[in-house]
Amino acid sequence: MTPRRVVITGCSAITPIGCSRENILTHLMEGTSGVKPLRSDGLLTDHIQSGVFGAVDEPIAYDFSRSHRKTMGPVSYYACQVAKEALAAAGLTEEFITSGRLGVAFGSTHGSPTVQREIYRTFFGENAKNYSSIGAVDYLKSMVHTTAVNITKMFGITGRVLSSCTACTTSSQSIGFGYEMVKFGMQDAMLCGGADEYDTTTVAVFDNLLACSVDFNDTPHRTPRPFDRLRDGLVVGEGAGALLLEEYGRAKKRGAPILGEVIGFSCNNNGGDLILPNIEGITETIRLGLKDARIGPADVDMISAHATATKMGDVIEAKAIGSIYGDLPRVTALKSYMGHTMGSCGAIESIMTLYMMQEGLAVPTLNLDEVDPRCSMIRHVRTQEQTRIRTASVQNFAFGGVNTCLLFRRFEG
Repeated sequence: MTPRRVVITGCSAITPIGCSRENILTHLMEGTSGVKPLRSDGLLTDHIQSGVFGAVDEPIAYDFSRSHRKTMGPVSYYACQVAKEALAAAGLTEEFITSGRLGVAFGSTHGSPTVQREIYRTFFGENAKNYSSIGAVDYLKSMVHTTAVNITKMFGITGRVLSSCTACTTSSQSIGFGYEMVKFGMQDAMLCGGADEYDTTTVAVFDNLLACSVDFNDTPHRTPRPFDRLRDGLVVGEGAGALLLEEYGRAKKRGAPILGEVIGFSCNNNGGDLILPNIEGITETIRLGLKDARIGPADVDMISAHATATKMGDVIEAKAIGSIYGDLPRVTALKSYMGHTMGSCGAIESIMTLYMMQEGLAVPTLNLDEVDPRCSMIRHVRTQEQTRIRTASVQNFAFGGVNTCLLFRRFEG
């Protein structure tokens, strides 16, 4: 079978810097940070060194029926909201949505940790024998594939379901696997993305690993600092992103809005340490992505780096980029605006990259005041640039040694 072209006909994001295209672009162009002080939960925050979080503050008007809400934790509210908006933007009919030719590839890091925490408190707390307080649907709210199946339930989607749960590569894998489903004719369209909710247990995990930012608790907007000499770790964030991928011929025939094209995807594993990044694995991921897209390094105009602002992660990623691309493509780190939105970061960063491609705009990495000499071999975006971006790469890497690379092209017919 001849591989099919895969285009993007709808997208939506919930982020710490906005929940609409207009708000997100405004904050990107104005250099506004979405990082705020960590909210106290009266339980863990007194024991956490990091005091910052990428929080969603913009109010969201959910209009889900009770029959849908009853199986949804906070993470599924996020997921179903962006799914709803992406489907609406794509203009798909209900007949097609329920036909079996639309699938879902959507995930999260944990399911709903908020719900999980309440379940564990019931099991192991002072009233441990009071199991009856656990609701019949609490498992459905907290299970790791809760986002994907709540989306299928809400919209009656009967096609294939994939639910990646690979931490930081969750939604980039979802986009990549969805791309392959459409490219090779397994589905005509895929609703892809990821979500993660606010919960201090996530911060506690990374804080315990000494991976979180702690030096800027009093000035949250100054962290994270990807590639900067003073970076001191990642900032955990929350959010969601969804992209509707569709076979080009079908999208063109029905006159759908085409936002961009997915032209390549790669995913591999380092095959070793489960925490430390690996330059050989990351470099190979980049090579494989370019190979799948059938382009060379000189064809890529911009890279959205994973760039979490950890001490060694940024250095290894910069070296990997430099070894393949040299200093040709512009490199920006979007987590500098909102923190690390965990399982949703790949989808959110892909959407922001699409916006930049459409606007001919490269936004700078925030807080990059002095480039770490060990990261200086690549072309950092330091100030806002108006430039034509025809092809862009979105890179994400996860605990467990999972690496992904997505290649997007500005749609030009």
